[in-house]
Amino acid sequence: MSSHDKSAYRDLVRDVEEFLYLEADMLDERRYKEWLDLLSEDIRYRIPLRKNMKYSDSHLDISGDDDMSWMDDDRETLVKRVKQIMTGIHWAEEPQSRVSHLVTNVRIINPAEALAGSADILVSSRVLVHRNRLEGETDYFIGRRNDIVRRNGDGFLLTGRTVILDQATLLAKNLTIFI
Repeated sequence: MSSHDKSAYRDLVRDVEEFLYLEADMLDERRYKEWLDLLSEDIRYRIPLRKNMKYSDSHLDISGDDDMSWMDDDRETLVKRVKQIMTGIHWAEEPQSRVSHLVTNVRIINPAEALAGSADILVSSRVLVHRNRLEGETDYFIGRRNDIVRRNGDGFLLTGRTVILDQATLLAKNLTIFI
């Protein structure tokens, strides 16, 4: 990669990181309506199940695209989830959870295409989400995110997200937050 390409790559990674950090802040600050504006009309937001597999079958430990998932939502369903949370009477979010998203290890998976101007940028990152609710309910969601970020004018839209949690069994009482 030439020095110009390296510089352009670093700039693009930084722009994508800023987008992901903005998204995290919106979720942490419960700015859900603004968060929805970051999502494309054709988004797929998925959290597949993890399975405990013996070593020789470890490549099968994540449920497939058409298998059962913790979450497999399109934009319409995400809008409904947000509306439900914002009613103020959602049983699992009243009172509301306190949430912090930490996003790190952001990498562009298709750098050549992204630098050539491809609309869709494939992004890998790690995420740790801490949730505290009531006096003693604390949950951690840790894993990898595979995102598809689409250029949109001077910014980006999130058009796909797959969250690969590091847990085969969720210890949380519910999954009412966005990871």
